[in-house]
Amino acid sequence: MNKPDRDSRTPPFGRVQARLASVVMLGAVALSLGGAWLSAQIGLAQRWAVLFDLVALAGFAFAIIVLFQVWRARQRQGD
Repeated sequence: MNKPDRDSRTPPFGRVQARLASVVMLGAVALSLGGAWLSAQIGLAQRWAVLFDLVALAGFAFAIIVLFQVWRARQRQGD
């Protein structure tokens, strides 16, 4: 049968959200490792390294929430 008319440039549902989550996770890892290295190199107090790690942890939490929403939406769609 004919599929509904859809713009071929539109990505499938959830692909953009999954890509956003992966970029956020990559940034979180870079921030965590880079922040620890930078604070050791320039002699910042240990609390700054902990702050970098907490921000990275927030990024991971955001990514997990987004990926869970994508997973649930794909389950409802039947993909």
